[in-house]
Amino acid sequence: MGRVRIPGDKSISHRALMLGALAHGETIISGLLEGGDVLATAAALSAMGAHISSGDDGLWRVHGVGTKGLHSPDHVLDMGNSGTSTRLLAGIMAGHAITATMTGDASLTKRPMGRVITPLEQMGAVFLARDGGKLPLTMRGSDALKPIKYTLPVASAQVKSAVLLAGLRANGTTTVIEEHPTRDHTENMLRHFGVPVRIEKISGLVDAIHVDGGHVLQGCAIDVPGDPSSAAFLAVAALIVPGSDITLPRIGINPRRIGLYDTLKEMGADIEFKNIRTEAGEPIADIAVRYTGTLQGITVPPERVPSMIDEIPILSIAAAFADGTTRMTNLAELRVKESDRLAMMATGLDACGVRVEAGEDSLTIHGNGHAPQGGADVETALDHRIAMSFLIMGLASTDPVSVDDASPITTSFPTFVKLLRDLGADLDAC
Repeated sequence: MGRVRIPGDKSISHRALMLGALAHGETIISGLLEGGDVLATAAALSAMGAHISSGDDGLWRVHGVGTKGLHSPDHVLDMGNSGTSTRLLAGIMAGHAITATMTGDASLTKRPMGRVITPLEQMGAVFLARDGGKLPLTMRGSDALKPIKYTLPVASAQVKSAVLLAGLRANGTTTVIEEHPTRDHTENMLRHFGVPVRIEKISGLVDAIHVDGGHVLQGCAIDVPGDPSSAAFLAVAALIVPGSDITLPRIGINPRRIGLYDTLKEMGADIEFKNIRTEAGEPIADIAVRYTGTLQGITVPPERVPSMIDEIPILSIAAAFADGTTRMTNLAELRVKESDRLAMMATGLDACGVRVEAGEDSLTIHGNGHAPQGGADVETALDHRIAMSFLIMGLASTDPVSVDDASPITTSFPTFVKLLRDLGADLDAC
């Protein structure tokens, strides 16, 4: 019970550092997520000439070099486990006449980068990568990028953002068309830094997003809200552990990020958004979650999935405790995350005694309204969300659940274990 402070939003933290580096003047950031992924972004930007520092006051300061000021790094850029860092920085570097090589850990080097290479090559950048567009990857940017009109073949905020960031340096208007809405933090933050972003509604859910090259970004202040994806783990924990009643203060509730919470409410969860307000273009709220008993299995609308793609693993845990069957489709994107999350969740749930069926882009979980057996040592494939999801399951399963490696959790939620222990959870050797 009580109030639980969630670390800063990872997506917004990445973008705050990146746009601060491209701005004129100083950007002051409070609430920055100091996890491995975001620190990889800070290190890469510093290697290319941005001046980034943190102080004892908890504030991060970025002295930008402008949209033309980055230079080639003198060493290989290690992106660690961060696909966001890799793809968005590729977009930024595409608009500079610099050469850089990026690599990553054993998980990141398996992830395909072709989806971001394709549009950036159309704009004029040059890439050299392993088969499938995988890291290590060397790229050469251009100070004469061509604007393009690019339709996203799959819903991806990272690819959209990479193209828009490259468009800041293109000679003309760059347009991204997305047929399914994805998180719009890049668009919101560009406006916060003084760059107009125009959204044209074509038909239905289809948006055309336009950005003109040549705009000057102005340094500003950013207070990063709590990460709704990280908050999701504590929310589900409260829904499956009897007697729980917690408040998660100052969480981002961007409409394109709260699909999980809408889904949990449809399953019967007691979740309330309180004290709703807007800061730096992003809506935030205090999220109150209270245990009320058994959740109900539902069919998740496939069009909602892009707004909750990172939360599918922890939703799967909630479904395992629910009464009835939960069906999810449109999950193909899970196959190319930090791990094949669809396969990892199916295997882990099965090992914990949950009846589950996995298809190429679907997951069906049969809950019986009781706590699953648990008792398994779950393989995580170096995926932080797989590790956190099964540790949450272990809080309420009949037998304890262990994971083979909890160290990747620090990439996105460095205080995860401490927060759970402060709430009374028994976690050994994490």
